Amino acid sequence: MSERPQNDDPDPNEAFDELVEAETDRDPDLAVIEAGSRTLRAQAGPPQGDGIPARPADPEVDRALRAVEDELAGRWGETKLDPSVQRIAALLDILGEPQRAYPSIHITGTNGKTSTARMIEALLSAFDLRTGRYTSPHVQSITERISLDAAPISAERFIETYRDIAPYVEMVDAQQEYRLSFFEVLTAMAYAAFADSPVDVAVVEVGMGGTWDATNVIDGDVAVVTPISLDHTDRLGETPEEIAGEKSGIIKKDATVVLAQQPVDAASVMLKRAVEVDATVAREGMEFGVLSREVAVGGQMLTLRGLGGEYPEIFLPLYGAHQAHNAAVALAAVEAFFGVGSDHARTLDIDTVRSAFAAVSSPGRMEVVRRSPTVVLDAAHNPAGARATAEAVTEAFGFSRLVGVVGASGDKDVRGFLEAFEPIFAEVVVTRNSSHRAMDPDELAAVAVEVFGAERVQVEPRLDDALEAAITLAEEEGEFSGAGVLVTGSVITVGEARLLMGRG
Repeated sequence: MSERPQNDDPDPNEAFDELVEAETDRDPDLAVIEAGSRTLRAQAGPPQGDGIPARPADPEVDRALRAVEDELAGRWGETKLDPSVQRIAALLDILGEPQRAYPSIHITGTNGKTSTARMIEALLSAFDLRTGRYTSPHVQSITERISLDAAPISAERFIETYRDIAPYVEMVDAQQEYRLSFFEVLTAMAYAAFADSPVDVAVVEVGMGGTWDATNVIDGDVAVVTPISLDHTDRLGETPEEIAGEKSGIIKKDATVVLAQQPVDAASVMLKRAVEVDATVAREGMEFGVLSREVAVGGQMLTLRGLGGEYPEIFLPLYGAHQAHNAAVALAAVEAFFGVGSDHARTLDIDTVRSAFAAVSSPGRMEVVRRSPTVVLDAAHNPAGARATAEAVTEAFGFSRLVGVVGASGDKDVRGFLEAFEPIFAEVVVTRNSSHRAMDPDELAAVAVEVFGAERVQVEPRLDDALEAAITLAEEEGEFSGAGVLVTGSVITVGEARLLMGRG
């Protein structure tokens, strides 16, 4: 939102009511979320710049963006899939194969993909390359998914890109058994926007899986595989080995594969695929890795070993061992892209690497949005992600008492997720986000009671009420007690909490 003159601030109550009234045609709960909570915003303090775009200030642009969002939402959602790249390939063929106009780094895995993509983007940008980044899902705004030069594309450009390809989308729809999905159209928009820019390199995160993911119409010069664990088991397989088989599809002939630490079975699948297509493999713990790390104010200090040598005194303004490992993977990916370790053996310029990592942000990933009590947002949504987050919270903050706010999707391993947090949550407030995939709060509470016990579980169906309740519980300890709140369970939950906490 645009800044208002200091001496002409409207009454906050009136502004809030106007925003809610403007949303009367939409779901009432979502209207309140988009408008924001006066109380929570006041408590949170002024918004901080983080690269997450707000709604367009121009009403005409906002209406046009909503129209595009509605058209996209009318297609198959991201969770309804037909395992084929036939439709996206047909569309890109009509568009002139825009994805062939630039080299790319392709990222798959279960956890850490978006943070790793952001780090890769930061490093490439620091070396004066024009970047395009495509990630999903978004935290707050759909325009976040497509970035140019390390910034989300403007609403105007998003609308223009959609309108440019819309006639061709309709042509392909008419030719195929199923219409192009929401994700397929967005993927085509990203590839077209990158070619139109043009970018020097694209950093592309898969939506789900690998082989039949809509993004997999590129031949990535570098294929990155972040840690694999169990998620989307109904679509990708029930074991790490089966999931790795699907994700290994992004490894293309003569590419370099940057492989994060993996379960043995998953790593074996990846290595077999690399041999089949004559790809070069760089493995975390072998060719690269984290040599040391220390907790620092606002993040951590790292020494990384890359493909070309050591990189000492790297400050990363993100919390948790998992982010340190993501940083090592990102560095190796960029080294591989520049030919370090194959064409020549030398490190990248250390000062450039340091400045790039120091500027990295990853909204919604261990993100502090309030102090006294401290409120942290994290988009963990499966047991492996929850365990990493629990370890990071314990290491970085050392809360005397931690209250959880959990809004999860119904198709996730909710019990495993909650069990990962049981040792660190004193109480948990269960709630829901605005998504139709959100688990019913009472059903979530039933599982939570089995994990935590009834005395530690509170139910608040509305997210704004859940945040208020958790903050109140934390404040019971006193201003200087060291109590905190962690909001987690879903990217959607975190995104809506950001809006409520005044970060939208």
